[in-house]
Amino acid sequence: MHPVAILAGGLATRLRPITEKIPKALVDVAGQPFICRQLLYLREQGVSKVVLCIGYLGEQIEAVVGDGNQFGLSVLYAPDGPKLLGTGGALRQALPLLGDDFFVLYGDSFLPVDFAQVQAAYAKSGKPALMTVLRNANRWDKSNVLFRNGQLIQYNKHNPSLDMEYIDYGLGIISAGCIDAFPLGQAFDLADIYQQLSLEDRLAGFEVHERFYEIGSHSGLRETEDYFRGKGIA
Repeated sequence: MHPVAILAGGLATRLRPITEKIPKALVDVAGQPFICRQLLYLREQGVSKVVLCIGYLGEQIEAVVGDGNQFGLSVLYAPDGPKLLGTGGALRQALPLLGDDFFVLYGDSFLPVDFAQVQAAYAKSGKPALMTVLRNANRWDKSNVLFRNGQLIQYNKHNPSLDMEYIDYGLGIISAGCIDAFPLGQAFDLADIYQQLSLEDRLAGFEVHERFYEIGSHSGLRETEDYFRGKGIA
């Protein structure tokens, strides 16, 4: 299984006051820090290596997670440094730890999806990146993907068109070659990379059918807690 990069460096302003003194990754979700839930789940999926891209209060995450041994994983860290680098800059910083191809997962997302199927679809596509997509029709957030007949035609996070009915589900696979030309220490958004790849027909799509859960907002946090309590996972 490819390594997994978890983007966990943001300021989490929408979750304040909860995140004034702790990073979003350590927010309690039904009795357990969210990052612990993510890591245990990744181990169940057959993942063995995780790179945590950390920024705001990242040393707290490192103190809780350590080397990952308690989760049956190898966990490494790629700190942003003196300034926040955004999702793209954080991945560029982490490339030496990730290798040629890797999953990308947002630090506030829990995704009921089969990682092995996603990896197989990426290998089969022959493209340098893959995005999982969910038919959303603006239900959970603004739809931003044009996906037809199994093909990802366009992704546009910043200015989505009305005919976009799908949304970026939150799990991708990307090759290092899509990012390594950017200079170290430069802040940029992974969404812009995905958009350019889609316009060049270099972004594969993999449709999923079960909704995502996220703790990026107070309402999302409540729904995610309900999900875990409903599964009897306390």
